[in-house]
Amino acid sequence: MPKNYNMLSENLESNDLKRLVHPKLHVDEYKSKMGDDADVCVISFKVSGKEPSQDLVSFVEKGYDFVLDADVSSGEKADGDYLVFVELERTPNLPEQIISMMLDIMQLTDQNLTDWRFKYHKSTIDHDLTEESLRSTIILTPEKYHAKYDEEQEDLDSLKAAAGVKIDKQAPVNEFTENLRIAAGIK
Repeated sequence: MPKNYNMLSENLESNDLKRLVHPKLHVDEYKSKMGDDADVCVISFKVSGKEPSQDLVSFVEKGYDFVLDADVSSGEKADGDYLVFVELERTPNLPEQIISMMLDIMQLTDQNLTDWRFKYHKSTIDHDLTEESLRSTIILTPEKYHAKYDEEQEDLDSLKAAAGVKIDKQAPVNEFTENLRIAAGIK
């Protein structure tokens, strides 16, 4: 069981999630609900069934002090699977933390880490799920994240300006956006 694991009331045992967790991890594909994407990395993977997904979320949330949050998608995907989201602080320790957690998950799934692949952000390229590959692919600090993605947004804005497309950085004012602003305490 995990090094940092706290006792769960509903104990998962070896192989309890066998053939239920798909061996592909997605990194930074989804936006964080806990904070700014520059500060928080979201990893996700597919699990067959709502109950196994909830068990895995509970295992991850209670088992690691470095996990900020874990959650299951609100509905199933077209193939009947659910997404499990795990949010971690974006630090240089991130690859080591991901591998540590995934090795423990392997005990529940009877899988090998060597069978797993990961995709980063919007890329279509699969990578081996190793600490080295994660370290060379993931942006590990908020500063580097801002440098990369703020620059990309500036480039996109420049292209829009050159094409004569209006650049609007403010959300439109309508009932929906007003309700969001009120809910967020922004006015």
